[in-house]
Amino acid sequence: MPVNDQAAPGRVGDVRRRNLSLVMDSIARTGDAKPSRAQLAAGTGLTKAAVSSLVADLVESGLVSEVGLYRDGERGRPGQGLELSSRRGVVGMEINVDYLAVGLVDLGGNLRFHSTVESRNRGLAPEKVMERLAGLAAEAIAAAAAADISILGGGLAVPGLVDEQRNLVLSAPNLHWEHEELNPRALLEGAPLGVRLSNEANSAALGELWYGHGQPDFLYVSGEVGVGGGVIIGSELYTGPGGSAGELGHIVVHPDGPSCSCGGTGCLETFAGQEAIFEAAGIPEGSLGVRTQLLLAALAAGEPQATQAVHDAGRYLGVALASSARLMDIEAVVLGGHFAVLAEWLRPALLGSLARYAPGLLHPENLTVSSLEHSGTLLGAAGQVIRSVIESPFEFLLASKLA
Repeated sequence: MPVNDQAAPGRVGDVRRRNLSLVMDSIARTGDAKPSRAQLAAGTGLTKAAVSSLVADLVESGLVSEVGLYRDGERGRPGQGLELSSRRGVVGMEINVDYLAVGLVDLGGNLRFHSTVESRNRGLAPEKVMERLAGLAAEAIAAAAAADISILGGGLAVPGLVDEQRNLVLSAPNLHWEHEELNPRALLEGAPLGVRLSNEANSAALGELWYGHGQPDFLYVSGEVGVGGGVIIGSELYTGPGGSAGELGHIVVHPDGPSCSCGGTGCLETFAGQEAIFEAAGIPEGSLGVRTQLLLAALAAGEPQATQAVHDAGRYLGVALASSARLMDIEAVVLGGHFAVLAEWLRPALLGSLARYAPGLLHPENLTVSSLEHSGTLLGAAGQVIRSVIESPFEFLLASKLA
């Protein structure tokens, strides 16, 4: 809420911090509406003079841009619209088991550059993987320079449990990484906000929240070599006390099932993970892109082995979601990764399991496919840094003046 600018002298700095955040967030929430200063004043409850002063700082810093001219009414001078700057950006980066990806996202959430390369990262030393990723990050930096976009920072997502504060990957079983320290800042030397480390599925869930369907409560299911989950409650990411909430891939769906990379047996990942589906479908070894096309072609042709493999994956995914629905009272699920690609063939068996094991708890209309395709994780990784700027623009302004 707005704070009166006539507060006690010792609190003036705090007042301005809060009001800068309020104005920045108000601009972000309006999206394409591009509010004027007068509209911001009316919406925030701040005086027009206060809004003008705050906006001047945000425009001068390059965080906010003035766009167009229009009248709010019949009388008075036309106002200028305001939007989060397209000349400031954040680089989202992703390490997964069989690929690397980077994306350049401007403050308005627009993906300005996106590149993905296949890379067999399982068992490779983190230093080698980071070296490969640095090459892709350099492409994003070059794209930003060509578009006259200043990079504020970056986000790096990995398929494992992380300690963000120590830049530590605590456990990433499918990469064969345990307690591996990374140096993500080296990927974007000189970026004032550095590079933030996060979990891949959590980042994808946040990407969906901010740039996708935008529901306040849902479970995001990430389908890659592993199976991950991100829990959004009240438009906030829930990670649990130890940061490992949402590990959907390691819910046991068959007690006597195969061994899993986590050390357990019968986990969802052993039936519905990418490699598990390829193997069950009889898809030969090869690049991810080729194997995916072979699987889709087999499904389209009604090939029995492929159809059965995807049916089984959907059935066991439904079992896991039924348990999750009962435990967490979730009402919506968003499918991402290969689950989104295979949704047409997965969905019947998945809904059958839900109807059998959790009747009435998850309506079919609330089982949706991510609209972000393969960019959700990048958008979420970058979006966490963008949100930090929106929520605390004063810190960025201060850092800029000290630089």
